[in-house]
Amino acid sequence: MKKALFLFFTCLFPFFSFAQMPQYDLVLMNGRIIDGSGNTWFKGNVGIAKGKIVAIGYFDSKNARKIIDVKNMIIAPGFIDIHTHIEDDEEKTPTADNFIYDGVTSVITGNCGSSNLDFKSYFNKLTQIKTSINIGSLIGQGSVRSQVMNDSNLPPTLAQQKEMETIVEEAMKNGAMGLSTGLIYVPGTYSTTEEIVGLAKVVARYHGIYTTHMRSETVKVFEAIDEAINIGKQANIPVEISHLKVGRPNLNRSAETLKLIEKARSEGYDVTCDQYPYSASSTSLRSLIPAWAFAGNDSTYHKRLTDTAARRKLVNEMLNDAARRGNKDFSYAVVAYCNADTALNGKSITQINKLKGRGENLTDEINTMLDLVDQGWVQMVFHGMNEDDIETIMKYPFTMVASDGSIREFGKGMPHPRSYGTNARVLGKYVRERQVIKLEDAIRRMTSAPAQRFNLKGKGLIREGMDADIVVFDETKVEDLSTYDKPHAFSTGFEYVIVNGVLTLTSGKHTGAKNGKVLYGGGFHSKQKGHK
Repeated sequence: MKKALFLFFTCLFPFFSFAQMPQYDLVLMNGRIIDGSGNTWFKGNVGIAKGKIVAIGYFDSKNARKIIDVKNMIIAPGFIDIHTHIEDDEEKTPTADNFIYDGVTSVITGNCGSSNLDFKSYFNKLTQIKTSINIGSLIGQGSVRSQVMNDSNLPPTLAQQKEMETIVEEAMKNGAMGLSTGLIYVPGTYSTTEEIVGLAKVVARYHGIYTTHMRSETVKVFEAIDEAINIGKQANIPVEISHLKVGRPNLNRSAETLKLIEKARSEGYDVTCDQYPYSASSTSLRSLIPAWAFAGNDSTYHKRLTDTAARRKLVNEMLNDAARRGNKDFSYAVVAYCNADTALNGKSITQINKLKGRGENLTDEINTMLDLVDQGWVQMVFHGMNEDDIETIMKYPFTMVASDGSIREFGKGMPHPRSYGTNARVLGKYVRERQVIKLEDAIRRMTSAPAQRFNLKGKGLIREGMDADIVVFDETKVEDLSTYDKPHAFSTGFEYVIVNGVLTLTSGKHTGAKNGKVLYGGGFHSKQKGHK
C-alpha cells in the first residue's frame, strides 16, 4: 500500500511542478493593442513565452516571470523596414541602435540592385555575429551584372545572361527574398528590360518579388513606372516600386503616378510601392553624371575627365539635364559624406564651388561635381520634392513605409535623417499633427502590409502563435529628432521594443540584446522541404 501511494504521488509530482512554473516569460499589461491589420485598437494584455505571442486580451497574468504595465501606451507589431542598405554595417554595429530606437525589428536589405552574392555565407555570418534586428535580403541585379560583366555597358551575351540567371537562382535557393534593381546606377542603368525580365522569371519560380529603384524619378518617371509594371507582367512576378517619389519637372504629379499603379492592379497585376516621409532623397553624386562616363572602371572615368572632348560632352549633357529639370544651380545638392574631404560634409555643391573660387554658374558647378567624383565616393542629400506629393503618395492604401536607410555609426558623417526617424516621423508628423492617415492605418503599412508583401511568416501581426516582435510607444510623444543639419539623434516615444520575445529596448534604452534572426525567402524553405 505504501509503495502504491509513493508511486501515485511520484506520478503526480510533475503535474504539480508544471503548475508552479511561469506560464509567461513576459506580460505587457493594460495597453491599447493595434494588431497591425488596420482594425481599430482595443484594450488588453499580451502574453509572451518562448519567443511567441501566446495570449491576447484579459487573462490571469500572475504566473509570469516579468510584468510591465504599459497603461495608455500602444502595443503594436514590430515595424518591418523593407527597403534598407545595411551590408557590412550589421557587422560594425550589430545592435542597429538607430532602427531599434525607431521601433524597427526587421529589415530587408539588398535593395537598389546592390547586395551580397553568396547568400549562404552571408546568412551564416549574420547567425554568427548576432544582431538586434531580424534581417532578410534581396539579390541585387547590379551586383550580379558586375560579377559577370564588370561595368560593361554592352548587353549580355546568351552565355552571360545564363550565368547571371544561375547566380540569381542559387541566391533564391539560399534564401533571397527576390530581385532588386537600381536602374539609375552603374551597371544597372546599362541593362535592357529584356535582360531584367530574364532574371525576374527565375525569381518568380521561387515565389520571390521584384523591387526596383526605377530608371527615373524625375523627367521620365512615367515611362519608368511603365517599365516596372511591364517587367512584372512579362515575368509574372509581384512588383514593388521602391521609394516612390516625383521630382522636377514633375512636381505635383504624384497622383498620376498612382493612377498607373492602380490601373495595373485593376488589370490583375500585383504592383505596390513604398515611401520615406521626407522631401529630400539621398544617393551617390555619381547619379547626376551620365552613365556612359563610368563604363569600364574608375580609371576609365578619370581618363574621360582629362579628355577635353569627353569632358565637354559630359558638361553639355548635364547642362541639358539641369534645364529639363528646371534647375538654375545645384544648391539643392548637399554633401552628406565626402570620402576625400570630410570638411565638405554638409555643404552644397554651390557652396563648394564658391570655396574653390569658381564662377557662379551651372557650368562651373558641374565641373566641381565631376572633380569631386573623380576624387572618390561622395554621398549626397538632394532637396528636390515637396510635401503635397509626399502626402498624396502616403494616402494611397498600398503604400508601405520604408526608410531607404542603413545602420548608422552614431556621430559619423552627415547621413539622411531617414535612417534615424522614418517611422517616428510618420507617426508624429503625418498621423498626430497633420492627420494625413489614421494611426491604425500607419501601423498596418509598417507591419502586416510589408510582412504579407515579402511573405514573412510569423511577422507583422499581434496574434497568438506569431513571433513576439513588438513595439510599445506613447502616441502623444513619439517624434523624430534627426534633422538634415543634426542627423545623429534617436527617435523618442518608443518605450519598449521586443525582438523574438527578448526585450531590446526598455524604458527607452537599448538593452544590448541581440536576438535577431535571419529572414529566409520562399526558395530556401522549398529547398529545406526537398522540392523545387
